[in-house]
Amino acid sequence: MQRIKGMLAQFSRAATGLLFAGIIGGCASLPREVIRPATFAVPLGDVQAGPLAVVTAASRPPGDLSGFRLLPTGAYAFNTRVAMARRARYSLDVQYYIVHDDETGRALLGELQNAARRGVRVRLLIDDIATQTLDQTLLRLAAQPNIEVRLFNPFAWGRSSFAIRLLSSLGDLRRINHRMHNKSFIADNVMAVTGGRNLGNEYFMYSNGSNFIDLDIFAAGRAAVDLSSVFDRYWNSEYAFPIASLVQYDQAMAEKAAQMMAARPGMPEMIGEDGLAPSVMRDVLGHAPLAQEIDAGKMNLTWAEARVVADDPSKVAGVTDATVGDTASGMLISLMGAAQSDVVVVSPYFVPGKPGMKLIRALHDRGVHMSVLTNSLAATDTPIVHIGYAAYRLEMLRLGVNLYELSPTRGSKDAKPGLFGSSRAKLHAKTVVVDREQLFVGSINLDARSARENTEQGLIIQSKALAGEVLQLLANDKGESSFHLRLTPDRAHIEWVGLDQGVETVYDDEPDAGFLLKFGLRVLGPIAPEELL
Repeated sequence: MQRIKGMLAQFSRAATGLLFAGIIGGCASLPREVIRPATFAVPLGDVQAGPLAVVTAASRPPGDLSGFRLLPTGAYAFNTRVAMARRARYSLDVQYYIVHDDETGRALLGELQNAARRGVRVRLLIDDIATQTLDQTLLRLAAQPNIEVRLFNPFAWGRSSFAIRLLSSLGDLRRINHRMHNKSFIADNVMAVTGGRNLGNEYFMYSNGSNFIDLDIFAAGRAAVDLSSVFDRYWNSEYAFPIASLVQYDQAMAEKAAQMMAARPGMPEMIGEDGLAPSVMRDVLGHAPLAQEIDAGKMNLTWAEARVVADDPSKVAGVTDATVGDTASGMLISLMGAAQSDVVVVSPYFVPGKPGMKLIRALHDRGVHMSVLTNSLAATDTPIVHIGYAAYRLEMLRLGVNLYELSPTRGSKDAKPGLFGSSRAKLHAKTVVVDREQLFVGSINLDARSARENTEQGLIIQSKALAGEVLQLLANDKGESSFHLRLTPDRAHIEWVGLDQGVETVYDDEPDAGFLLKFGLRVLGPIAPEELL
């Protein structure tokens, strides 16, 4: 999960307000008399005449299957969302953990605003973990016709600063520790995007600094309808608060927000006038832009059986050992546990814990081969989570698990075009391939936080073709872009093996990571609470 970066800097900048926040923290509470009218996805019968429904029907083969396309590159994933927003006629339902106040975040909010002005009903649901700079922008959007904005599991006070809002909630830490990690972008109840990406520059390879290697999937047909049902449950839950019930109008901040939205760059290299990316006419898998196919009247998708796995919003009230198996993470673990030949896991945060090690041992005993790609210590944006993973590496290697760790510098140096870009690379994709014919794509990290604390969702798809495409992408990502871990001859220690033009380079300690990072790993390792990682 993407943790909020810069927290220590925010604490420092907010130092003068900390005492005041602590004094009032015990009194802060959420509004009780909240008017939140229940609304639901537009019925399929009412959208049949729309262009998205028409092209979906024209593209669908016989049977109740769903159509899919992987979205592995940033520009392609961004443009798919733009294309859906510009061609929606009836509704846009958008649900995200994080929306950044940057070029791509503001551009996509602008697309929602433009759709509403055309008469499209827009429902925007955002987790409240990182909204401190967006309050006035979101309040302004919600004041316009056809747009509603709700915040999930909000903080009660201190909306301008993450540090102050956290300190003002010290008496309510159990509740605010649970976050909505779901991601979905649904148009006219017939097309949807879900997966690992939040909305922000680094998720679309648009940041000048570090970017995320991520994976979304486009879905049309039944899977989109099922994702709409998940959205409705969250939208109408008691944990979703209309933004006007939490945020007061601030004229100065509102004017600044309006100027930022009005001045958002057109990003011509990512968005053309018709929603296409002129410089990215095909993705790394060879597919044409979806906007092009929608306008042509037929989409070239992979049609397959699929099911949506999603937590109920009530998960924010907590899970127990008896109910954890019923969560989206529990369903994914069950899928992996039923493997017959091999399991391939991609997770930026991989902390197996005791339950995960039990699964790995069971797979090993049945002769099931397991491979894992995760972040190296140098690549991860959350080093403390790496502590939980590092504690199990030696045992996993002894059980025959193939471990790969992404390098932030090797990826940007030797990666295939479009996957990494030219900046430092960090893994953020969450996907699992089982027996080369079952594929999971979603928001779930294989760690305790996804299992117990955050709400999650994803798709489990029965498709050899899509599973093969993911394995093809991973073959590009591993190679010379990651380190392959192996045991020393005495099986007592770990070596990291990197390839440079086919020549092995062997490291006996965390490669690319500085002394302080390694030192912190060793100091905090024995005391870090694994259940919170």
